[in-house]
Amino acid sequence: MLNYHFDWSIITSGKYFDWLVSGLKTTLEISAVGIVGAFLIGLLIAVLKMSHFAPLRWAASAYLEFFRNTPLLVQIFFWYFGSYKILPAAVNDWLNNTNFEFAAAVLALTIYTSAFIAEDIRSGILSIPKEQMEAARSAGFSYLRSMQYIILPQAVRITVPPLVNQFLNLVKNSSLAMTIGVMEITYQARQVESYTFKGFEAFTAATVVYLTLSVTITAAMEFYNRRVLNPQRG
Repeated sequence: MLNYHFDWSIITSGKYFDWLVSGLKTTLEISAVGIVGAFLIGLLIAVLKMSHFAPLRWAASAYLEFFRNTPLLVQIFFWYFGSYKILPAAVNDWLNNTNFEFAAAVLALTIYTSAFIAEDIRSGILSIPKEQMEAARSAGFSYLRSMQYIILPQAVRITVPPLVNQFLNLVKNSSLAMTIGVMEITYQARQVESYTFKGFEAFTAATVVYLTLSVTITAAMEFYNRRVLNPQRG
């Protein structure tokens, strides 16, 4: 270790730098699509979980229990190796002709994260006084309209901190996509290490990237929370 020669120029210029930049772009793409999809699905599952129609509640509960209690890596492998068994042939053909590895990783990350987001949103809904729902229903709003205009806007606002944590987890969990060949930042760092035997430099770069993304997201949410949600405290 004392004789190790650090060569940071490997990751700051040339083709290896380009590899890492390409990996960063892929990580950002996975994270952006996954975050949007996970939030929308999680919101839907949270509403279904609180439905008065029992079959919908059971279906939502089964969804939550299954995806929250199985490892993400197993889910990634499930979609990558087993999706052709459950998806229509036309969909599989389209995926194989585009970027199947990317799609499988995004699907697994989205579904896995949505299960946790659903529980966070449901907790936010439960924190809203039930009298608000009763007042909305007595004013002529349907259950869905009451949720859309009265309950959910308040619940999402309350659950911003836990939602940020889930978004951060998704960004970091995207590194598991390398296991099925998605060329995100961790995959590219591994490639740099394989070609140069400079693992310290390569994975230091990957670590800095993940740290920067996490700090940036946290700072943005803090700014949003201080200036938009709680301006009186700004």
